[in-house]
Amino acid sequence: MPQPNMNQMLKQVQKMQQDMMKAQEQLANETVTSSAGGGMVTVTISGDLVVKDIQIDPDAIDPEDPELLADMVLAAVNEAIRQAQELAATKMGGLTGGLDLGGLGGPGGIPGLGM
Repeated sequence: MPQPNMNQMLKQVQKMQQDMMKAQEQLANETVTSSAGGGMVTVTISGDLVVKDIQIDPDAIDPEDPELLADMVLAAVNEAIRQAQELAATKMGGLTGGLDLGGLGGPGGIPGLGM
């Protein structure tokens, strides 16, 4: 009887792949926004980690302290990436439910998904 189990597992894997592709397409259309410096720098990033927009308040541009502006941009981008990864993990996390992936976990798996 191992053959029907293998066929069922293959069907589950194919369905999971289709669902994951659909979720990835949806993530490309969703965005998260993060800011730093009390809103002086705002970054918008898509769920598939593409930076869509960076807004910088003119008051944040201090020719005497360019490092501060760079730090605010860096902080806002990193926080937006973290939020986008969290969004992706939430969307994709439920897709593997009920499927025993056995030895597919580990360093080659998908981060945040337990695979």
